[in-house]
Amino acid sequence: MSPDYKQIYTDILEEKYPEKLKDPGIRRQLEMLHSAVDILRFNQQIFGNPEYAIEFNNQRLRSYDEVSILQILTYQKKNKLTNIQVSNHFKISRNTIAKWKAAFKS
Repeated sequence: MSPDYKQIYTDILEEKYPEKLKDPGIRRQLEMLHSAVDILRFNQQIFGNPEYAIEFNNQRLRSYDEVSILQILTYQKKNKLTNIQVSNHFKISRNTIAKWKAAFKS
C-alpha cells in the first residue's frame, strides 16, 4: 500500500497555495502522479529548489520503486550519460546508480 500523493498534495495546495490549485496545468499534473520521479518533479515545481541543507537531509529519506528506477536508467541510456551525470541530475549517489544498473542489468 502506497501513500495517496494526489490527496497529500491537494491538501497542501488547498492550505498553503490555493492560487496554484486553480492552475489547470498543475491540476493535470496532480492527476498524473504515479512514480517517484513524477512526484519529485511535481514537488520541485510547486515548492522550487530547496536550500542545500534541506535538500541534503531530504535526499537521505527518498525511496524509489522499480518503475522509477527503470525510468532513471532509461533516461541515462537514452541520453548517453555517465553515472556521475545521472546522479547529479537526479541528486542520487553515483554508487546507487551503479547498484541499480547491476541489479537490473540495463
